[in-house]
Amino acid sequence: MGRPFMGRQDWKRSWKPWLRGTAYGFPFGAVPAGGAEIPTFLSYITEKRLTKHPEEFGKGAIEGVAGPEAANNASAAGTMVPMLSLGLPTNATAAVMLAALTSYGIQPGPLLLQREGALVWGLIASLFIGNTLLLLLNLPLAPVWAKLLRIPRPYLYAGILFFASMGAYAVNGSPFDLILLLALGLLGFVMRRFGLPVLPLIVAVILGPRVELQGRRALQLSSGEWRGLFGSTNPATGQFELSAIAITAYAIILLIMIWPWLFKAIRRVLPAKAAAAVEAVSEEPALSVAEHRHIEVPDAATTSTHPDTKETRE
Repeated sequence: MGRPFMGRQDWKRSWKPWLRGTAYGFPFGAVPAGGAEIPTFLSYITEKRLTKHPEEFGKGAIEGVAGPEAANNASAAGTMVPMLSLGLPTNATAAVMLAALTSYGIQPGPLLLQREGALVWGLIASLFIGNTLLLLLNLPLAPVWAKLLRIPRPYLYAGILFFASMGAYAVNGSPFDLILLLALGLLGFVMRRFGLPVLPLIVAVILGPRVELQGRRALQLSSGEWRGLFGSTNPATGQFELSAIAITAYAIILLIMIWPWLFKAIRRVLPAKAAAAVEAVSEEPALSVAEHRHIEVPDAATTSTHPDTKETRE
């Protein structure tokens, strides 16, 4: 299992990756849709390039663990910024926290710190307390947690399914909740099996009712006219005017929706153009040399048909 405590050499090799990982993780966590995957990957690549022990990477190099873990933790803390200031969750944990806040009638947004200052500062303080307790618990119990991985997977999955079913049934005591749990679990398994991200589904479940509420309000203000979603009537002139903010927002949403297809199309087109450019560049020196030396360059079809054909010089 190894020792649970870090030695002097481990501290010496870890403090710089910690700082670099934090610098990667927090900005990505604070940006909506940033996530923890990109900063974690960037931190690992950075440490692999800067390390003085490249032979240890892939075999337990401490830099490859310290940097990405720091980026992951910093990203998790950074998700609190858009969640509290904009009401926009960027991962599944923030979505659950947002649902908990709204269930108690607390509306996240720019005025949250002014209205619920004690709650916000208490939440920030809980992060420090939670990390301290996590450190105190995990240092002596790390070998115990590692031994849990030795449990056979069928028994481990059965235990997880049992406790999840018990928790779902204990909320309302309804068999429908168990059916819903199994249906959602099957859906999650299918999405994982085919590589579909689960986070957009969770965010849609949390934000869907809020989007519908704001959509109904917009239609009520425009007397049920759909063009009210794109602008408003100027009270002075009585003419309908498009809103630049609304058009920009819809354009960004449309670009985000079609970006995966655009990215795939770009990736398909660029290699073909690059190959054509390389072929053209490779043919130009041969043609220039042939013109300079009056060499007849054989055609590709002729060369393939007559392999013994040689260049003819004057």
